[in-house]
Amino acid sequence: MKIETSQPLQISPPSTWKEKLKFLGPGLVVAATGVGPADLVTSVAIGTSFGMTFVWAIIIGAILKYFLNEGVGRWNLATGKTMLDGWHKLGSWATGYFGVYSVIWGFIYGAAAASTAGMAMHAMFPIMPLWAWAIIHSVLGFLLVWSGKYLLFERIMTVLIGVMFITIIGTAALFLPGFTDFAAGFVPTVPDGSFMLMLGLIGGVGGTITMSSYGYWLSEKGWGGPKWIPTMRTDSKVAYTLTAIFTMAGLIIGAQFLAGSGVSIRDDQGLITLANMLGDEFGTPMRWMFLLAFWSAAYTSLLGVWNGVPYLFADFIKTIRKKKEKGNSFVSEKEPAYRFFLFWLTFPPMILFYFGKPVELLILYGALGALFMPFLAISLLLLLNSKEVQEEYRSKLSSNAVLIGCLVLFAFLGINELVKIFS
Repeated sequence: MKIETSQPLQISPPSTWKEKLKFLGPGLVVAATGVGPADLVTSVAIGTSFGMTFVWAIIIGAILKYFLNEGVGRWNLATGKTMLDGWHKLGSWATGYFGVYSVIWGFIYGAAAASTAGMAMHAMFPIMPLWAWAIIHSVLGFLLVWSGKYLLFERIMTVLIGVMFITIIGTAALFLPGFTDFAAGFVPTVPDGSFMLMLGLIGGVGGTITMSSYGYWLSEKGWGGPKWIPTMRTDSKVAYTLTAIFTMAGLIIGAQFLAGSGVSIRDDQGLITLANMLGDEFGTPMRWMFLLAFWSAAYTSLLGVWNGVPYLFADFIKTIRKKKEKGNSFVSEKEPAYRFFLFWLTFPPMILFYFGKPVELLILYGALGALFMPFLAISLLLLLNSKEVQEEYRSKLSSNAVLIGCLVLFAFLGINELVKIFS
């Protein structure tokens, strides 16, 4: 809930677990944004190659991302500051990194997200070119977010995550493995030749840059102050429980339906191939159900980014221009910088629908993108152990250990990605 005049209305937090569930919302947005077609592709591909071996890796990935997301939320609620405030305190290098990264990432992601959502819709309704569907999805997302109605946005995301749950889980329910096979997946094992795929699965479970937007969604919901930390933790736990379930559903589909078929699911187009195979095996309704799952995963990711990342950019502009009022970290979706970045995500990337993606830009984007998650992990390690946070809300041993694990994992994956880009 929010007051249109300035900033969200502050409300009292719930006291019981049941009441907390009624307040859920920002975490559902995080889950819906974080689970995209790429996560489906990865989990289906790994399930096809290694069966149910990596159930444990999905669980660990969800736990790691929970701690990162909880760290962002705790920083916001315990200090009243945003991640941009935190990066600014770490130094101009951190603020500058985000500024460069966000502009390049936004241009490439704007084209990729719209194209992916358009691809899913084109497979269901091939009545116009894929690029036309991509433009429609991008513009509709632009108009929804431009309206500045967070609660409407949250409700739409909640409905779409319900569609994802029904369709993805419904598809996986056709192929449920036996108890022995499923239980064996909880035992950490790494078959020969699967090490990097395993690390990629752990690192890819749910969300990247949009995790940094979590604090703004908390503010839009009216959650402010340390008293909201228990509710925020429940919100995050539900988010990453759903994320793990979605990812596991993809693993099951790959392991039980595609294993031994010789079919390779390596990109978004592969999900359409999978939908056609499901249709051939179980009839047209099953094809439509999986395509709807593909589309909902793609479009929730687009909408979440269209709403969340402009907050970060608007906050970045206010920070470098020193226009932030002391003690007020609120960033409005009606600010010119917010709407500029929303425009940047939507319209300039449409050029890539016609001319392709410039190689040089892709290389730079890949280099910066490979380093964002370790950047977030080290930021939280430094900020949540600083004097900016009251001692009772600073990271404890377990949280620090997990964040260090995140840093090591994502740094290794980032270096590996850089080696592939420049080799």
